[in-house]
Amino acid sequence: MDPGDTPEAGPPAGPDAWAMQIVVHLPRPGSAEGDPPTRRALLEAVASAVARLVDAGYADDADPEWAAAVRQYEDGWIRKVVRRARGIHWQRVRELPGVGVTHGGAGVRALLPGPVGELPDEVRRLQVGGTEVRDAEGEPLDAEPAALAVALNPAVAMTAGKAAAQAGHAAQLAWHAMPPSRRREWTAAGCPVRLVPVPPREWATALDRVAVVVRDGGLTEVRPGTTTAIAWW
Repeated sequence: MDPGDTPEAGPPAGPDAWAMQIVVHLPRPGSAEGDPPTRRALLEAVASAVARLVDAGYADDADPEWAAAVRQYEDGWIRKVVRRARGIHWQRVRELPGVGVTHGGAGVRALLPGPVGELPDEVRRLQVGGTEVRDAEGEPLDAEPAALAVALNPAVAMTAGKAAAQAGHAAQLAWHAMPPSRRREWTAAGCPVRLVPVPPREWATALDRVAVVVRDGGLTEVRPGTTTAIAWW
């Protein structure tokens, strides 16, 4: 469901509430693991991983456990929690059920959704904060024709982790909103995502023209109902 469908009710936040945990690989600058990714690469990788996980849950040959988890998750608020990992912690997370994506120097893993009170130790120990990364100046846009275009609200300040979750929401909702032929094209290409900047003066017009609008539940950083992201193809 759209996370902004019923902002007045508020998303559930107890241990029984479901969420998709998303782990991003953020090595220390200059370390043997490489340098941290750019913000745009990170957001695009997260959105792509989310879409691939949803697609895997609805595939004709989907694992029954995956299919059940994705459907139960989507029956409620599509909450996402972005955590950071490096070193051995990143290696351990890569063994958990989920979908990994490497894109533009960014490594992420979207894990199979489940109750927030039943997280594996490998995930529970990871920090939610400290995911801030920067964009590179003059970073070219991905020209992949099959890519989903996602834009973040230029008037809303969000950390990289929060923004990544919103981009993931946009990709998930877009998977459902796309015509079947367009979805097949997108998933066959690996669910690529292109983060597109929209100038503040054009945001209101863009809202009227896009297929997907994300309104946040307001658990962190922004007020409930805030329009955070849009997507189109």
